[in-house]
Amino acid sequence: MLALPWNAIDTVLLDMDGTLLDLHFDNHFWLQHLPQRYAEVHGVSRALADAELLPLFREHAGTLNWYCTDFWSRELSLSIRDLKREVAHLIALRPDADTFISALRDAGKQVVLITNAHRDSLSLKLERIELAPYFDRLISSHDYGFPKEDQQFWHALQLDCPFTAARSLFIDDSLPVLRSAARFGVGHLLAVRQPDSQAGPKDTEEFAAVEDYRALLRNLGGSD
Repeated sequence: MLALPWNAIDTVLLDMDGTLLDLHFDNHFWLQHLPQRYAEVHGVSRALADAELLPLFREHAGTLNWYCTDFWSRELSLSIRDLKREVAHLIALRPDADTFISALRDAGKQVVLITNAHRDSLSLKLERIELAPYFDRLISSHDYGFPKEDQQFWHALQLDCPFTAARSLFIDDSLPVLRSAARFGVGHLLAVRQPDSQAGPKDTEEFAAVEDYRALLRNLGGSD
């Protein structure tokens, strides 16, 4: 059983996609829906669309461009915003994520959403899933000009939303992002075992992983 030292945690930093929301929407969009629509709009085969898109995805992975709807709209001559709306019905909350963040607020923790998602993507997801009331702040890495993989993101976050790194918990499904947080000195780090409900569990390597959000609530303000 994963037990957290809640008396040593003042701030909880939470990723969105794959952590609070099912990553199936994003994986389906980037790997299936976008390539298919790209092929249709540009009059090429699906195989050629994949051959053109996958190297671009690899080139920009882990950079702010990768997460930027404006960048991809320009690069691909498509409205990423509109294409995401076509499959917005797939946006879904992970089991008990709302119970978890509600309990954090009730326990008096500072709760901050930190996402690499562009504000367009964040707004779309907040239309579908009512997350905003649970958080003290909703922060996109685009606000700072650096993705969470970059140490400059963490320094900007510290200035904008003061928190004690050693007394903070951060949950994210990205191992490179968690390693960046570790370098900054975030004291409590958790990965996510199965970010995409339609895919299998992942190897979270050096990080302990969330499998059941309710289980994390043990010893939090008397929650069981």
